[in-house]
Amino acid sequence: MSDSDKPYDIARILKALPHRYPMLLVDRVAELKKGEEITAIKAVSFNESFFQGHFPGRPIMPGVLQVEALAQAAGILAVETLDLAGSGKLVYFMAIENAKFRAPVEPGCLLELNVGFVQQRAKVCKFWGKASVEGKVTCEVQFTAMIADAPE
Repeated sequence: MSDSDKPYDIARILKALPHRYPMLLVDRVAELKKGEEITAIKAVSFNESFFQGHFPGRPIMPGVLQVEALAQAAGILAVETLDLAGSGKLVYFMAIENAKFRAPVEPGCLLELNVGFVQQRAKVCKFWGKASVEGKVTCEVQFTAMIADAPE
C-alpha cells in the first residue's frame, strides 16, 4: 500500500504540517484531491485553552483560529499537491482577504474545513476556504501562501 492509498489520519497530518499542540488545528482529513481541494475536520473540544478566555460563560472559537485551521488544511493540500512532505519546506501566510464570519463555533462540534486552489504556482498559491458546522457556514476567506524554506 503506497502512502497515497493510506488513510489521512493524525500521524500523516503530523508528517505534512510542522504545527503541534496547542496550535495544530486539523484532526483528520476526510478527502483530498491533489491539485484541487481538501476537506478536513477540526474536533472542537471544551478543553481547548482559548475557551478559558473567549468567552467565560459563552465559549466561542475565535474567528482568527478558524482562519488558521483553514490555512493548515491548505498547507496539507499544498504539501501533498507539490510533493513537499519531508522536504523541510513550510507554507507561510502572505495575505488574508475577504474574511467573513457567519456563525459562532461552540465546543462539542465538528468544524468542517473546505479549502481549494484559486491559483497554484511553484512558490505562491492562492486559496479559497470555507468552514462550517453541520452544513452551516461559519467562516469564509481567501488567502495567499508562500512555499519557503524553514528558518535556520
